[in-house]
Amino acid sequence: MFGSLRVRNYRYYASGQVVSLTGTWMQRAAQDWLVLELSGGSAAALGVAVALQFLPTLLLTLWAGTAADRFDKRRLLIATQTALGICGLLLGTLDVSGVVRLWQVYALCALLGVFAAIDAPVRQSFVVEMVGPGQLTNAVALNSMTFNLARIVGPALAGVLITGIGTGWVFLVNGISSAAVVGGLLLMDPARLHRGTPLPKERGQLLAGLRYVRGRPDLVAVMALVFCVSTFGMNFESTFAVIARNVFGRDADGYGLLVTMLAVGTLSGATLAARRSGRPGSRLRLMVLGAAAFGALEAVAAVMPGYWAFAVLLIPVGVAVMTFTTSANSTVQLAVDPSMRGRVMGLYMLLFLGGKPLGGLASGWLAEALGPRSPVLLGGLASLLAAVACGLLLRRWRSGVAEPARLG
Repeated sequence: MFGSLRVRNYRYYASGQVVSLTGTWMQRAAQDWLVLELSGGSAAALGVAVALQFLPTLLLTLWAGTAADRFDKRRLLIATQTALGICGLLLGTLDVSGVVRLWQVYALCALLGVFAAIDAPVRQSFVVEMVGPGQLTNAVALNSMTFNLARIVGPALAGVLITGIGTGWVFLVNGISSAAVVGGLLLMDPARLHRGTPLPKERGQLLAGLRYVRGRPDLVAVMALVFCVSTFGMNFESTFAVIARNVFGRDADGYGLLVTMLAVGTLSGATLAARRSGRPGSRLRLMVLGAAAFGALEAVAAVMPGYWAFAVLLIPVGVAVMTFTTSANSTVQLAVDPSMRGRVMGLYMLLFLGGKPLGGLASGWLAEALGPRSPVLLGGLASLLAAVACGLLLRRWRSGVAEPARLG
């Protein structure tokens, strides 16, 4: 279950991530709450903040994937993680000093999105360099466990701190926490990394990666499902603050608890994925089933009448969504040629994150027009339909695509 932690470089990376990701989730909760406070509780304003943070993904992620195939990934991550920490410190300074305005939060959301868009494909494709192909599935699952452990601790801690000392100090803590992951990257032994041959500088490398994916119907189906679920189904967290505040009449700690309950489920799902990582079986089939279960459970959660019924149902929702995301990530990484991994993961992260501006704006508009529950209900139904469509297409192509052998 914890096989990847035997790798020295990965231990340094994972240790730093526990600290840094806790700070990241604290900032996400504080940022949503600050936007609501500055905008008078506007769900549309919250949607704009989400859109600005993820909009740079549309412009930069494919380029970043090409950079990941060409340059030293560890050095790129040191630079991006340092920049992300500085963004947190700047927002915290503005907030603590009492001069923060909504437009400043929007500007920093966009700047944060720029560095995050570069960081994501580099970080995803760096995992296999730390642990090698044999431990990749386990490492992806352990990354998810780390991510969701932070998701449990971060928002809950942020809720307490926001109530006690305000949002500004939460941003400052996040900025300082970035030093942990930067330190872990600096402590690594580069000689123990499983590096491939760097891609030489040539024209058309980005287009070559897109053509590679286009020639693989199995990858096209996975990418399409990832886009649909992440855009329409996984934007529910941006509505949690609105649901907690405007539907159930809860304060920041009530919002933090909703995010924490979801994280309990996603941590459980990641733990199950780590335990399954050494067992035979179809990751592709598990991915489709996970997406379908997630969509159905999310739609049911949307109609729950009370706060606690809604909160408790978020646990199985989290298990299902983590089953889907870990299966999709490892399926794609193990199915591609190593020389294409950075560019393919750049496209993967573009589709995984790039639809969030659309989803964030749509969620805000739906919450304003049809009520705070509507983005959750409609997003769940859209995810369910996408999973069914993907399953039918893969079944149709199965005889002509090397799905059982190549995608496992």
